[in-house]
Amino acid sequence: MAERIRTPHRRNGWWPVRGGRRAGLLAVACALVAAGCGGGGSDIRAAEKSQRPAKPSPVKAVSPGLPGMPPPLEADDLYAADRPGKLAPQVKDFPSRVYVPNTESDTVSVIDPKTYKVIETIPVGVQPQHVVPSWDMKTLWVNNNRGHDLTPIDPATGKSGEPVDVHDPYNLYFTPNGKYAIVMASLDRQLVFRDPHSMKIRKTVPVSCAGVNHADFSPDGRYFIVSCEFSGELLKVDTEKMKVIGQEKLPFDGAMPQDVKISPDGKTWYIADMMADGVWVLNGDTFERPRLMPTGKGAHGLYVSRDSKNMYISNRGEGSISLLDFTTGKLVDKWHIPGGGSPDMGGVSVDGKVLWLSGRYNSEVYALDTRTGKTLAKIPVGAGPHGLAVYPQPGRYSLGHTGIFR
Repeated sequence: MAERIRTPHRRNGWWPVRGGRRAGLLAVACALVAAGCGGGGSDIRAAEKSQRPAKPSPVKAVSPGLPGMPPPLEADDLYAADRPGKLAPQVKDFPSRVYVPNTESDTVSVIDPKTYKVIETIPVGVQPQHVVPSWDMKTLWVNNNRGHDLTPIDPATGKSGEPVDVHDPYNLYFTPNGKYAIVMASLDRQLVFRDPHSMKIRKTVPVSCAGVNHADFSPDGRYFIVSCEFSGELLKVDTEKMKVIGQEKLPFDGAMPQDVKISPDGKTWYIADMMADGVWVLNGDTFERPRLMPTGKGAHGLYVSRDSKNMYISNRGEGSISLLDFTTGKLVDKWHIPGGGSPDMGGVSVDGKVLWLSGRYNSEVYALDTRTGKTLAKIPVGAGPHGLAVYPQPGRYSLGHTGIFR
């Protein structure tokens, strides 16, 4: 994140003093000097020196954003483009749907959010993990992890296209300037930078941690933080250089970091940890040791409210959702799903009134009222539902996963 610029104070003006500037300065000097004031030149020079503006401190240059990246709409809110109903022209006519990848059924269930019913089931590749909106938001990519391919879905028609060969696509992200797709090749231990349309490899970055899975980008887009599920580590990656520039072992035995999300003001990073039962709070710029905020058993997914005030944290191991207040940095509520459940990944409705989450171990999807926390529906789907995408959503472009929009 770019550092704040320090600017010198405005220059003080000269007050009108009878006798002109020299006499005025003499009067000031007389007031300041404890000894008698005889009008000596040394006193006047001292007074003149005291009236000069302070020499400005050196100004540190602000790092420009990633070349080609659209600038934030608001400097203090990265999610300002995600307001209710604020759909981009290219998605405004897409039908509202919830796309649910079923990892054990090798299908995608399509839900009509108005009726809370599955209206179609799309066969895809082996072990679909996430449904990911492309950077230009015109395509949905189904990540078929063990099938080693991506299935494109046209959100205008709901029809799937020919799979594209991509090895080990556990998750998928896009650089903020749309230049690259980044495949989280979890078992291959790689970050693979690809063409965002053809998916041809541009650069493969081997990593020494195990289980790369989720990520988010800094406000200027110049770096991103990646969670490593199986080794309990975090990576810091230079976006433009496509190079790992930091690696941090989380201070918890058996840590399993999951979803990653940056705060609206761009100052704080949150990383869900399903074994530490909470969220790690991190300064991404310094990349120093984070602190743990307990939320609930099996903390997993992180989602920002449409007004940028709160974050929803799914606690998969206890069937609950914790509510974080971004202003105070504290938890303010917890919603429990009646009868229990396993809330995992998802997204927020276009109007911001409904939180959609997959029930990973219950073959169902949950719809919750974001104002009251009430469970509105439990919808049966295929086996092992995971990274569902609510689509379309507000925003100008997609950073990937189940829908991170800026």
